[in-house]
Amino acid sequence: MSSLVIGFQELEKLQHALVGGKGLNLAKLSKVEGIHVPEGFCVTTVGYQKAVEQNETYHALLDQLTLLKVEEREQINEISRKIRELIMGVDIPADVEKEVAHYLSTFGEGHAYAVRSSATAEDLPHASFAGQQDTYLNIIGKESIMHHISKCWASLFTDRAVIYRMQNGFDHGQVYLSVIIQKMIFPKVSGILFTADPITCNRKLLSIDASFGLGEALVSGLVSADCYKVREGEIVDKRIAVKTLAIYGSEDGGTYTHQIDPVLQKTQTLTDQQILELARIGRQIEAHFGFPQDIEWCLADDMFYIVQSRPITTLYPIPEASDQENHVYLSVGHQQMMTDPMKPLGLSFFLLTTPAPMRIAGGRLFVDITPRLASPVMRENFINTMGQSDPLLKDALTTVIERENFIKSLPIEQPSPTPRNNHKQSVSDGFQAHIENESTIVSELIKSNQASVEELKRNIQNKSGLDLFDFILEDLQELKRFLSDPRSSNVFMTAMNASAWINENMKEWLGEKNAADTLSQSVLNNITSEMGLALLDVADVIRPYPAVIAYLQHVKEDDFMDELLKVEGGQETREAIHDYLDKYGMRCAGEIDLTRTRWIEKPITLVPLILGNIKNFEPNASKRKFEQGRQEALKKEQEILNRLKLLPDGDQKAKETKRMIDLVRNFIGYREYPKYGMINRYFVYKQALLKEAERLAQAGIIAEKEDIYLLTFEELREVVRTNKLDEMIITQRKEDYKIFEKLTPPRVLTSDGEIITGQYKRENLPADAIVGLPVSSGVIEGRARVIFNIEEADLEDGDILVTPYTDPSWTPLFVSIKGLVTEVGGLMTHGAVIAREYGLPAIVGVEKATQRIKDGQRIRVHGTEGYIEIL
Repeated sequence: MSSLVIGFQELEKLQHALVGGKGLNLAKLSKVEGIHVPEGFCVTTVGYQKAVEQNETYHALLDQLTLLKVEEREQINEISRKIRELIMGVDIPADVEKEVAHYLSTFGEGHAYAVRSSATAEDLPHASFAGQQDTYLNIIGKESIMHHISKCWASLFTDRAVIYRMQNGFDHGQVYLSVIIQKMIFPKVSGILFTADPITCNRKLLSIDASFGLGEALVSGLVSADCYKVREGEIVDKRIAVKTLAIYGSEDGGTYTHQIDPVLQKTQTLTDQQILELARIGRQIEAHFGFPQDIEWCLADDMFYIVQSRPITTLYPIPEASDQENHVYLSVGHQQMMTDPMKPLGLSFFLLTTPAPMRIAGGRLFVDITPRLASPVMRENFINTMGQSDPLLKDALTTVIERENFIKSLPIEQPSPTPRNNHKQSVSDGFQAHIENESTIVSELIKSNQASVEELKRNIQNKSGLDLFDFILEDLQELKRFLSDPRSSNVFMTAMNASAWINENMKEWLGEKNAADTLSQSVLNNITSEMGLALLDVADVIRPYPAVIAYLQHVKEDDFMDELLKVEGGQETREAIHDYLDKYGMRCAGEIDLTRTRWIEKPITLVPLILGNIKNFEPNASKRKFEQGRQEALKKEQEILNRLKLLPDGDQKAKETKRMIDLVRNFIGYREYPKYGMINRYFVYKQALLKEAERLAQAGIIAEKEDIYLLTFEELREVVRTNKLDEMIITQRKEDYKIFEKLTPPRVLTSDGEIITGQYKRENLPADAIVGLPVSSGVIEGRARVIFNIEEADLEDGDILVTPYTDPSWTPLFVSIKGLVTEVGGLMTHGAVIAREYGLPAIVGVEKATQRIKDGQRIRVHGTEGYIEIL
């Protein structure tokens, strides 16, 4: 036989490109002992291509479809409909029809068959395409089967399949369809089996959905199904649904819907023995493919048949461990406000910078916190510390600890120290007293780091080749010393402890929540908030020059700075932007990833922000905003001290509170500086490595200099040493990165693959409240602006920013908004710190905020209580 039609048993002929993912998986399973797959064969993609390849109209329509974007739904619908009609009108090639007839005569032409689509872009590890093409059940007779082959081919261009391909980056012209023709099974029961729980992603928890009749009713959502959970050979949960309907095969072909006898509607669909048998089959199939599977099955004559098996594509990867013990991993991205994937060079630099036990999964970093949870001495303090920053983390970690035997407790070797989280105690001892009496410590730390960075810039200039790599490794030790300097951490920990002390005591003594928020406005030495105000000053330079404003409104290329000199005011504008970039140009969104494009590398990023500042603010806005915040803080301070003096022991309470306020105002701003210092050094390293990349590109060792981002530090060093690189590594890393971009990292992940989600414990909130973590007090109403990229921000006065996360690069937007809502964050993450300093009501850690709140909706943000109302 040719390659037009291939039977399941002809496995040596089967390739993904010929029979698609579904067909190939079924053929493979049909060879596995103990797995029953209904007999069948595949009309290969060659037959489909032969039917359409000479049709000029088909190719013209395909070209039109390729030019469309997902948003252009009407055009997609129209062109897709025309392609489907064209395919249905095309004659099936005679040699294809002849071979289908041959296989039908072998299996029995009088049998009923299932006719199912199997695309080449289907059942892949990163894109399942589940349900995108059509399936037809109980088809009888050669003519009917041939007609349904055409219908399957046409289903390659249903609207849903076309849009799915667009969203997943597949070329319509490179996706082909095979058609599976399988002997029909008429089951008593059918359903879906996930070898990893689809809700929690736990790889050890197997989930079975089961209902009466054909699986079509379940897959299409017509009926509810029983749900059984099996862990390591034991049924751990059963949920019996009310099953009112079932779909069965008709004697003369096709299907019909049947009302289930009320007596049977609440009965368990599978027996316990059958559940465990099906679970065993599921684990066998998973082991065969080496990856968790989404399996469609049916039960007929006490035998389980498998009619489909595909990879589960929604699971988050598990970090690798060196042992078989249970582990708990904490997302670094949720702490650093950057949940996007990082490229290998960025990952390796972060790993070289931090002493924490890091693991990589899905292009993100996770900390293995198992030792801390296993230690009775460290556990409580660690969880409480996490909880102060992010209650969702505390709740998730508590959930893990409450599971008996998941984390083995270490022997108690010493008494557990009293956690230092009672801020009602005086903080005048130890570091606080030392720092309080050393008022110049912050300016000294900043000057020391600036001098160190300048020395680095001088010394790295003449380094190249392997000397450069050795030099960077040596300088990374200096960066580590800077980040771990006890004086540095003591400064902002003192301020954070004082802030917590104020909040706890003012709530007890005065009944006032989050008093420290207002007291934190317009503090000194906050490099990140200064960055936002400094861009207002850049707008002031440009504002008097209408020709510059008009020019900037139309620029699209990064070389716009060169053309500025031809415009009146261009010289002044260029100097102002250059001065800004000299101090802040190494920043960008996702800046902990060294490979991300910096503002100084793409200054056009700042243009919309500058234009927004010109539109929304009067001259000298930066000074007014800072002074307004300072006056509000001083007013709040005086109000609190006056009220305290009226209480019993009021003078003493006021005196101690005044000390705490001074600690906050003098030192909380430094909280932002260590990261700025780190990013400064990262950019110096990056510039030096890009010079090496240029040499490699000129020598033809890499295709383009940005390819070095896809190598780890050690891999890049080896390429420089040997002048050799396997191009497949770069190709594979690019593909991996595309997959990682589609993943959503969890806050907490276990070695079972389970995503542990915490919950906020709140009472007395409105029924429809959207809940999060309050990090900056106040109540504000305004228009929600849902923004994913600062370059696309078009803000007006009074808008409330709703976004997945904010790192320091988002700060220039904060001067234009009245409130902030993010999906990720904690009490002391950057967005929270800056929101408090700017006096913006803010709520962070709001699950799926960018989906639950629509762009343009009017909302009310309760920054003190921690919830949002949609008005």
